[in-house]
Amino acid sequence: MNTAHASRRRDLPLDLLRGFEAAARHLSFTKAAAELFLTQSAVSRQVQALEEALGVPLFQRRHRALLLTDQGQILQQAVTRMLNDLRQTVDSITAAPGGMITVTTMVTFASLWLVPRLALFRRVHPEIDVRIAANNEILNLDRDRIDVAIRYAAPDRVPAGAVQLFGEEVLPVCAPALLRDRKRPLREPADLVHHVLLHDDPATGPLPALPYLQWDTWLAAMGLSELKPAGALVFSHYDQMIQAAANGEGIALGRLPLLSRQIREGRLVAPFEKARGRGTVSTRAYFMLATAAAAGRPEVKHFMDWLLAEARQEAAGNRGQTTIS
Repeated sequence: MNTAHASRRRDLPLDLLRGFEAAARHLSFTKAAAELFLTQSAVSRQVQALEEALGVPLFQRRHRALLLTDQGQILQQAVTRMLNDLRQTVDSITAAPGGMITVTTMVTFASLWLVPRLALFRRVHPEIDVRIAANNEILNLDRDRIDVAIRYAAPDRVPAGAVQLFGEEVLPVCAPALLRDRKRPLREPADLVHHVLLHDDPATGPLPALPYLQWDTWLAAMGLSELKPAGALVFSHYDQMIQAAANGEGIALGRLPLLSRQIREGRLVAPFEKARGRGTVSTRAYFMLATAAAAGRPEVKHFMDWLLAEARQEAAGNRGQTTIS
């Protein structure tokens, strides 16, 4: 065996691997430094020291670009596996008696549907702690230590093993007070000409410009493509738009079952009962997925069973839910 090589292997400075892993993941010393609360030069020196210790280049440093070498890619895979194993081990020995689960989902789904129902889960399983990682970006489930993901996606784009919770229907919703305004009736879709329409701006939201979530598409389905409303308000976040609708500031396109609880509790109403079923239906649905490492844990199974039961109850309720005309 080469003595120098064996010496390098024995003396591998493990403290340098964290800086390397962050730089390899971001392909940027600057972003890695921000994540680790170090200076860019400090991360660069760590990587250089690791390269000297290993005797191989780990990065190709190009103008305004950082690329992994073949050796760097191999090391990144090994370090990522090592850090994930270490995190899971730490989680397992420090977990509460009933366990903790981390759930990621979109901000809209978390704020409008999941979070308001967590108290129900806690009543059944008070021994299980739940951490919600609401994020509009698709997270790396293993790297970010996620146990359960709830995703809004087209059925042909979901990973193997995902379970559908429910689909989605789109229909106008508003505050009950607007229905009592005799000067501006809301008896049929054509009456929208008297009202302000609330819009969710697709340019700033987490989703692409999905046609079925836009007023133009819904009005076209009603045969009202030429309708000119009294005004418009545009919001960068869907939950802000729904809050404006609940405050009586206009009519929003509601997404069921995200808003079914608000409708049941009377904070929102769906005014056009006769038009229901003639509007727009989402081509996407909500799916849940457990990571391979988490799927066998009892607390994860309890949460997913509860979530599926809630979703099925919600779907059944939506089929029989009445609106106000």
